Amino acid sequence: MRRRCQQWVECSPKVRGHVRPSARRISSQTHPSRSSREPSPGVKSFCKFNVEGSLAAKRGFDMDDGKQLPDGDELPRISTGNAGLDDILGGGIDPERMYLFEGQPGSGKTTLALEFLLEGVRAGEPTLYVTLSETERELRLVAKRHGWSLNGITIFELIPPETTLDPSQELTVLNPADMELSETTQMIFARVEALAPARIVLDSLSELRLLAQSPLRYRRQILALKHFFSGRKSTVVLLDDLSSQQNDLQLHSIAHGVVLLEQLAIDYGAQRRRLRVVKMRGIDFKGGFHDFTIRHGGLNVYPRLVAAEHHKDFDTDLVLSGNPELDALLGGGLERGTNALLIGSAGVGKSSMALTYAIAAASRNERSVIFAFDEGRGTMSARAKTLGLPLQEGLDKGLIDFQQIDPAEMAPGEFADAVRRSVERADARIVIIDSLNGYLNAMPDERFLILQMHELLSYLSHRGVLTILVLAQHGLVGPMDTPLDISYLADGVLMLRYFEFDGSVRRALSVVKKRSGNHEHSIREFKLSHQGITVGPPLKGFSGIFGGTPVYKGEEAPLMSRDTDGRP
Repeated sequence: MRRRCQQWVECSPKVRGHVRPSARRISSQTHPSRSSREPSPGVKSFCKFNVEGSLAAKRGFDMDDGKQLPDGDELPRISTGNAGLDDILGGGIDPERMYLFEGQPGSGKTTLALEFLLEGVRAGEPTLYVTLSETERELRLVAKRHGWSLNGITIFELIPPETTLDPSQELTVLNPADMELSETTQMIFARVEALAPARIVLDSLSELRLLAQSPLRYRRQILALKHFFSGRKSTVVLLDDLSSQQNDLQLHSIAHGVVLLEQLAIDYGAQRRRLRVVKMRGIDFKGGFHDFTIRHGGLNVYPRLVAAEHHKDFDTDLVLSGNPELDALLGGGLERGTNALLIGSAGVGKSSMALTYAIAAASRNERSVIFAFDEGRGTMSARAKTLGLPLQEGLDKGLIDFQQIDPAEMAPGEFADAVRRSVERADARIVIIDSLNGYLNAMPDERFLILQMHELLSYLSHRGVLTILVLAQHGLVGPMDTPLDISYLADGVLMLRYFEFDGSVRRALSVVKKRSGNHEHSIREFKLSHQGITVGPPLKGFSGIFGGTPVYKGEEAPLMSRDTDGRP
């Protein structure tokens, strides 16, 4: 092959060094009809590419017209076809560059690559999908199940035909991998030159890695692809399934940008998927992992929440609960842009108290959203009806949005995105998370729960939203354990407790923390009845309130009267 290349063009020693010496030994059975002195079209293209590409790279010339490109010329970014990924990248990627999408099989690389090409079709650009592993039929099936049409995308199915398995066609002098790698590369070059696509996907690099057989040949082959595409105004996405034993950092150094997709199996529940932009030259992107899901219609990427990017001016007025005694205990109410933590044992009335704020907001024609991890809509509606709270009226008017969260199926990033959509699109002024215990179970690794909760609360604070958090303590009576200590993140902490008096169990409420404004330091009794939540006058004579076993030793007169049915 080197001898034929010299007959067609004078190659420099460096260029000739890229042509393998073993390629000179071509069996006469391979091309019996071709003259031994006439180079094949593929060889011509390969040699011409090496000569022109090397000279252009040294001189800084455009290989299409020979003109030197100005240093300050910057093309506008193009969309990846995925809104979430564009958000992470700050608007998209640079055109006419080579990018790498890597991840293990099933992580979503093919789906993301198809979104990239479909965006090109919408922009009226010619696109090409070169597949070395999947068949065209398989790709069209994937697209059909996402509701996509691949019209406008040219699929080049570069898979060895069945005739290559014929023993009579086997090479006896040349290593088959040497010949297959050259032919594969030449066919890709020929198809690109014929179509001149603006967007190209090459799926996948694992096939080229196997054909190359050595890291050096593989790196040279990828460099040849990069130099070839750089002169044809094409944006190229390479897919790699990470089949190599070690991370291919050499490939990272060649690519203009690298996006890693991961699929994680947790102990219980659906698998979690996340992506990370490993590298993106000249682009300021959001680092770290970002959760994503694969749904009908493609990848739903949920960019990691950065609270500082979402500040909004708002009025710091008080938010009333609709209960004058409760508002008085809180020093007039809760301020917008703050959060309040309702903490207590199960069944003490935390969720019911949180509901009063949503119902009071609906009476002011304000929107609120309830994210329920522990109970369903039917259970909450029935309890509100028993307490005489008009929850259903707010639901029917659309002023109260109830969203049931399944911790086993939803990733933390998806939950944060749901909160953002409720605030930014539905204009929710109050967000209720019931409860943090369920949110804790939704985390694949609870070490980062505090960080994610801090960012979420900061975001809601920047948007002027009142956030009410419900946290259930372990146990009903006696010493109690808090599964998660986020009291330092809360602007206000309301403690709800059971206490004993005269052989009956009653409920007490106190405010132990409120950063903004004054509040009462007393303990008040409250009860749940068909009239809703009733808060009594301040009480004295308590002991053991912080030990988990509060006992009232004062007089009976300040206590609230019983209902007609005998309930306290």
